[in-house]
Amino acid sequence: MAIRTRRWTRSPRGRVLGVATGLAEWRGFPTDITRLVVFLIFICTAFFPALLVYLIIAVILPEQTEADIIRDGDTTYSSDYAYSTRNRRSYSSYKNADDATFREKTDEDLEREYEELKKKVESMESDVFDKEKEWDARFKDETKNN
Repeated sequence: MAIRTRRWTRSPRGRVLGVATGLAEWRGFPTDITRLVVFLIFICTAFFPALLVYLIIAVILPEQTEADIIRDGDTTYSSDYAYSTRNRRSYSSYKNADDATFREKTDEDLEREYEELKKKVESMESDVFDKEKEWDARFKDETKNN
């Protein structure tokens, strides 16, 4: 099983300073593919610029500690996870709602929203067409004067 971390750290499981492995563990990428991408970046940049950036990152990144590792069942590691958990909860409460009342209420809300949006679109269209007419008139006046 792949290891996940709460933040980007230098991994003790890394081959060269643990920067690429730490990035893979932090974002949940496959380690070998991350190493390959880093290696390709080294080759494409004529080695030295990427090496310089890699070394700077290695100096700046902290070493991985036990507290950085995410254990099974630990749900506090990511705001993305918390967001998706909230959405799942709201979806499950939606599924369990009384279907008949929910549909009636939703249909009415949708009809009202549709009418409001329709009015907004019509208003925006009229504004756009009025401006186009204004520019057409200006253009025709310019061509008549020249």
